[in-house]
Amino acid sequence: MPDIETSPPRGPLDGVRVLDLSRVLAGPLCTMTLGDLGARVIKVERPGTGDDTRTWGPPWATGPDGREAAYYLCVNRNKRSVAADLKSHAGRDLVRRLARDADVVVENYAPGTLDSWGLGYADLSRDNPGLVFCTITGYGADGPEAGRPGYDFAVQARAGWMAVTGDPDGAPTKAGVAIVDVLTGQNAAIAVLAALRERDRSGHGQRVEVALFDSAVAGLINVTQAALVTGAEPRRWGNAHPTIVPYQAFDGVDRAFVVAVGNDAQWRKLCAAIGADDLAADERFATNPGRIQHRDEVVGALAERFRARPAAEWLGMMEAAGVPCAPVQSVGEALRDPVLTERAGVWPMEGATYGAVPTVASPLRLSRTPASLRDPAPALGEHTEQVEDQGWDAFGG
Repeated sequence: MPDIETSPPRGPLDGVRVLDLSRVLAGPLCTMTLGDLGARVIKVERPGTGDDTRTWGPPWATGPDGREAAYYLCVNRNKRSVAADLKSHAGRDLVRRLARDADVVVENYAPGTLDSWGLGYADLSRDNPGLVFCTITGYGADGPEAGRPGYDFAVQARAGWMAVTGDPDGAPTKAGVAIVDVLTGQNAAIAVLAALRERDRSGHGQRVEVALFDSAVAGLINVTQAALVTGAEPRRWGNAHPTIVPYQAFDGVDRAFVVAVGNDAQWRKLCAAIGADDLAADERFATNPGRIQHRDEVVGALAERFRARPAAEWLGMMEAAGVPCAPVQSVGEALRDPVLTERAGVWPMEGATYGAVPTVASPLRLSRTPASLRDPAPALGEHTEQVEDQGWDAFGG
């Protein structure tokens, strides 16, 4: 019997058309998320230079016909690239034509820029009342600093992230990745999906705005709520937790690992697993408030005990007892972790300029309409002629 060729399942956003006018990280992450879920995404870039992240190397992914920065590749798959100068009549006309049949526009230009070119929400929604128009800003589309450029590092500093990150006696520290951009991109995708869902009911599009500063402050979650409740200034705790003990990193003979005891039952399991009968019998440590009050004694006793054996031995004991714990792994170790590799957590991708490279898969897992990689991150202007001639029909289907 001959093999039957099957196509990949269609994503949940199959048929949704997204016009991506954004650059760098937050906007492209939003549109890639929509693309992973099946949306058709056209990325409009500056001729000659393209998205800023195309030059953010090394490292580069290099192929026989060119190279691309690893930074650019991480948030631009499942898109088609068009090179168009929006300062020109031809470039603006192309955007207007694409926007008439788009479901979503995502942009992160300085406030007022697209309006001055006749490409703002008021202009584009006049021809397409169902358009969801997502604006990503640094400090808001209005307000006292509407025109201020938003950069992740600066927002981490201003929004309090650095004040609560790092060693207690060390310097304020940024997160190891552009976490504010990531949060903002995810928030933008959520807001776009909500607006599309509402359009299903009302038939009308709307403007969506997501700001880096808002996302950063909201992303501090319990830290900001504690400050609002107490009026006290949160401080840095390093690898410890302000309101849970023990919930931090420890050193074994050979490497660091973390213990994340979230309740009193887990505390009793921890003590039994590592043979700490003395700690289990001490009434001062029986509850989390008590352990908070006697943090130094609890952490000191555990740290001394843990330094006596390799991390793997302690982790084995705790895992067998159901105590949350983990080794402190490098990025390379995480990429080789069976949790990722045995669950298709890396997708193969092959681009026109950079050849074959792996890329981390979408973390969004849907049973019937899974996320997928259909188009590799494109070369600058790779689809310009095709889109100019065919518009959205360039995707086929």
